[in-house]
Amino acid sequence: MSLPHAILTALLEKPSSGLELTRRFDKSIGYFWSATHQQIYRELAKLEEGGLIRVLPAAQPTRGQKKEYEVLPAGRAELVSWVAKTDDPKPLRDPLAVRIRAAGVVGVQGLAAELRRHLALHQEQLAQYLAFEERDYPAERAADVPAEDRLRHLLLRGGIDSERFWIGWITEVLAEVEGMPEG
Repeated sequence: MSLPHAILTALLEKPSSGLELTRRFDKSIGYFWSATHQQIYRELAKLEEGGLIRVLPAAQPTRGQKKEYEVLPAGRAELVSWVAKTDDPKPLRDPLAVRIRAAGVVGVQGLAAELRRHLALHQEQLAQYLAFEERDYPAERAADVPAEDRLRHLLLRGGIDSERFWIGWITEVLAEVEGMPEG
């Protein structure tokens, strides 16, 4: 149920068209809650039908013009209510973890290559997160950061810490796998 709330959050940060919203998802929210463009457009329609968002009136109506959405008071109230709710942590569902478990039964042939691929992907993601942190939250500005930006920075730090965990763990598993016979 988090996609509508992610969209409400993004629209409260900045009213956007569907296209702008999908681009913003690709660059920020999508790192921790992914959605396809079709899912975003379907959810925008549902939110509009539910009276939580509306299309902003266009300055000059033109055919084919992008619709820009904003959050209505009911949408803000829904988001406030949702923020206060509780959710239990979700169990890990990762195909790589199942592969590692299966390799304990059938052997490790081919697993090292997949581990190296995952390691490279996590290293790339970490580098991207660190670049975001350097760009958006440089150390020299730390004292001047508003509260809402501090929360965004903490979320980014969570992503950085998560990638560091995966890099360390995959490195450990890879070292173990590389020391095992393939058969």
